[in-house]
Amino acid sequence: MYRIPNNVLVFSQGKTEVYEKFADYYNQYQAIHGNADASIDFAETVEDLDGVVRKLSFDERESRMNASLKREILRIAGVSHIEEFPIQTWATHPSISWATFAVVSAMIDMVLPQSVINSIGLYSEIRSIGWGDSATFDIKARDLFSVSKGGRSKRLSELRKQYVGQVAILPEPRQISAYVSLPKVLAGKESLAEFVMKMIKSIEVQLTYDVYDAFVAAMDAVDATASTGLYVTGYSQSEFLRLSQTVSAWNGGAKPIAIGTQSALANVVPANANYRYDIDASFTSVGYMTNFLGTSIMALPQVADWTDPFALKITDDRIWFLCPSLQKIVKVVLEGNTLAFAQAPENTANLTQTTTLHKSWGTGIAVSSVAGVMTV
Repeated sequence: MYRIPNNVLVFSQGKTEVYEKFADYYNQYQAIHGNADASIDFAETVEDLDGVVRKLSFDERESRMNASLKREILRIAGVSHIEEFPIQTWATHPSISWATFAVVSAMIDMVLPQSVINSIGLYSEIRSIGWGDSATFDIKARDLFSVSKGGRSKRLSELRKQYVGQVAILPEPRQISAYVSLPKVLAGKESLAEFVMKMIKSIEVQLTYDVYDAFVAAMDAVDATASTGLYVTGYSQSEFLRLSQTVSAWNGGAKPIAIGTQSALANVVPANANYRYDIDASFTSVGYMTNFLGTSIMALPQVADWTDPFALKITDDRIWFLCPSLQKIVKVVLEGNTLAFAQAPENTANLTQTTTLHKSWGTGIAVSSVAGVMTV
C-alpha cells in the first residue's frame, strides 16, 4: 500500500491504480539493481500456457506498464477511440501531447519522495510545500536553565527564557530537457516507463548531491578542539567511544549511530590486535561491524559521481556520528508538483516531442542537535 501524494490523487481523479503499479515497477528495478530498501508488491501474477501461476518478470511488468500508461494518457486526454485514426495522426493532437507529459509528471511525483528518503533519509528531513511557498524550520535551544543556590532574603536568581530560532528555505527551480518520439511511444516501440524511470533517477541523483554537499559542509564546520572537540582527525578506539558518548550526552541521552561508506566503516576495529572473527561474523559478511562498543553502525550507499567517469561522490575518509531519531542535519524542501512544458513536434526536423520538466527544491541546515566527525 503506497501513500498517494495529494496532487497525484487530484490529477488521477481518484483512479490511482496505474500510479501504484508504476511505483511497483520502479521498486522492482531498484531491487534488481541491489537496493534492499525497495518495497515491492508482487501480487500481480501471470499464468503460463501449462497452467503454472508465477510472478511477473521485470520485462513482463514493463510491457504491461507501458500499456497501462498508454491507456492512462488516452483517458486524461479524453480520447476513447484511438483506432479511428493512424497513430501518427494522434501524435500531433495537442491533448495527447499534453496528457503524455502530464502523466509523466504525476509518475515522478508518485515515486520521487520515497525514493529520495531511501537514499538520504538518515541525515535529511524532507518536506513538501505548495507552489510559491517557503518553508520555515524552528530551532530550539539545547541549553538548560541554570540552577543557583538561593538565599533567605533573595527573591530571584538569574533570569532565563526559552528562545526559538527559525531558518527559512526557499526552493530553486531545476530543469531537465529531453525528447521522445510520441508516435513510437503510442505504438509501443519506445518504452515510456523506462523514460520516466530515468527522469526520476536523474532528479534523485542531483538532489542527493545537493543534500550530501550541504551535509558535509555543515559537518566539516564543527568544533575541532583537540581532545574535547567534535571533529577528530584519525581513527582510534578511545576517540570513537568519546565521540559517541559526547554526541549522546549533549543530545539529551539520545542513541547515537555512526555512519559512513563501507570503506570508511571497515576501519572501525578493536584496539587489541588479537581480535578474532569467524566466517559468519558481520565484519566478514558486510565488510564492517554493525555494532561497536554499543554504538550502532550503518553504511551509506555509495553514489556515482556522474561529473567524473567512475568516480564516487561520498568520501571514504569520514565517519559521522548522529542522533537521527532526534533531529536530521539537512532540511530538504520540495516545492509543488512537477511541471512539464512540451514543444510541438513540427518544431524539430525529426518530428520528436521535446519537453522540459521543472522541479523545484531547496536545501539548508536547520538543527540544534550535536553531531561529530572522525576522519579515517
